[in-house]
Amino acid sequence: MTQEEHSLVILSRRLVHRRSALFGAVVLVLLIIVAVAAPLIAPYDPQKMISKDRLQGPSPTHWMGTDQYGRDTLSRLIYGAQISLRVGLLATLSALLLGLILGLSAGYLGRGVDLVISRLLDMMFSFPVMLLAISLMTILGAGELSVFVTLAIVYAPVFARICRGTTLSARESDYVLSAKAVGAGDIRIVLRHILPNIAAPLIVQTSLCVGLAIIAEAALSFLGVGTPPPAPSWGSMLADGRIAMERSPWGAIFPGLAIMLTVLSLNLLGDGLRDALDPTLQLIRKKAGNP
Repeated sequence: MTQEEHSLVILSRRLVHRRSALFGAVVLVLLIIVAVAAPLIAPYDPQKMISKDRLQGPSPTHWMGTDQYGRDTLSRLIYGAQISLRVGLLATLSALLLGLILGLSAGYLGRGVDLVISRLLDMMFSFPVMLLAISLMTILGAGELSVFVTLAIVYAPVFARICRGTTLSARESDYVLSAKAVGAGDIRIVLRHILPNIAAPLIVQTSLCVGLAIIAEAALSFLGVGTPPPAPSWGSMLADGRIAMERSPWGAIFPGLAIMLTVLSLNLLGDGLRDALDPTLQLIRKKAGNP
């Protein structure tokens, strides 16, 4: 067994001992399965309008009722999981990649590069997240691709700052100085020595950022500047359900529960990863006799 495989086994064992993290992981896997298998398990076409079935409550025909256009809420929730998870994952991974490039450059190269990148990050942090996102969406226009690009730009500074701080510490460590002494190049040092040792906080932040991106996508769609209708975005479903809230509250309740459950599972998984990857917490638990 390689060192990487051994580390994965240890991480898996630590996560299994944390029921909240295990619950989050199971819920997240089920959501991914539902999103991937949406065409097979959705009972209706999510965009098909049946006027005679409008604003129905939960029933054997429509398990979660229908909206004001007669569209099946359950089918739209299932297909909406595709949009939320796809945008959340892709935007977070893109933000991670951009943040890695900026953070590694600032932390490893230092001096003028660090100064320029740090001031750029400070400028972006000075804007509220949603205000910056809405401004970018106004420029790019509504659409799933625009939401993806916007959220990648908005959340990249978070990864860049984490990466910069950990890189500054790793750059002065003995293993990096030894690698430099034997003539290793900068790219090799970054990829083989620095990046693996700063991965833990980035992994935790990634799991948490996916939930934030899902909330942001829903908020933008709720405001009408995100994924445009008739696409079954959870945010737009909330906006539509708000109109008929008094007569049929199901249209707003179920999308809200879907967002809450998804983000909760991601947060629980993120907390579990943080506990499992933090060496200080592991040392404290080992001394206390806990796994």
